[in-house]
Amino acid sequence: MPATPRDELHATVTRTWGAEGAAWLTGLDRLTARLARELGLRLGPVMPQSFHSVRAVICPDGTPAVLKTGVPDGHLDAEIAALRAYDGRGAVRLLWADPARGALLLERAVPGHDVTILPDDDAVAVIAGRLRVLHTAPVPAGLDQVRSERDALAAHLRRFPGDDPLPRRLVSAAASLWCSSAPREVLLHGDLHHHNVLAGTREDWLAIDPHGRAGDPGYDCGQLLYNPLDADPVLLAARAPARLERLADTVGVDPDRALAWGFAVCVLSEVWNAQDGPVDGTALAVALELERGL
Repeated sequence: MPATPRDELHATVTRTWGAEGAAWLTGLDRLTARLARELGLRLGPVMPQSFHSVRAVICPDGTPAVLKTGVPDGHLDAEIAALRAYDGRGAVRLLWADPARGALLLERAVPGHDVTILPDDDAVAVIAGRLRVLHTAPVPAGLDQVRSERDALAAHLRRFPGDDPLPRRLVSAAASLWCSSAPREVLLHGDLHHHNVLAGTREDWLAIDPHGRAGDPGYDCGQLLYNPLDADPVLLAARAPARLERLADTVGVDPDRALAWGFAVCVLSEVWNAQDGPVDGTALAVALELERGL
């Protein structure tokens, strides 16, 4: 893990949940202390965190773990369901959860560095291999369908009639390409990229932070295309076609379908950015490159 953990918790939670998030942050220290007492945990340092509080902990038997808590509005229920379905195959194990309090106790990946330490081709191979394993898990009942995320594209087109903040043709194309049917439906991680695959012990690499959706496996080919964080967007755009080729082959997705999903997911990422802030530009650069191959 980085020597100085990334800590965007207060800014992200208040931006995302407003007054509800601010109230949760006020009680976070009390909640953490209460959970530590109940579970017999020894609290360690804060780990990189943005939407959720993430603390390194030691279990009563000496096992290293992670205590993850978030605003208890139900948004963590899908992650809990996905981790239970994975049952430790390709992902960290869920050791305990209290959905009503938005709390999860997770296996800690040790040594825990992410795949950014690898050359890019090797990192993509690792991520693709994790997806292949994760997609074999049973699909829990009640998960949101990824096809519903097309609604954000349609809402953007209604809100923004021109090419600001995103070229309208890209959003229209993504909406048209968004697949309402799938040759097969799998349990999707929903956000598997370089920073969500950590080095482990019982398996070489373990996925963390699944969003937990159901749908076309091609959807999971999109998120790593605009990662890792702080990478040069020009370089990411240039790498995108080869990355997609590797993903499609390993995950078992038709190459044209992987291309369509990669493009659409990159556009959706920028549409989400545009909802409450400036367009990042990284996923946009990748989408513009992939548009050439559609």
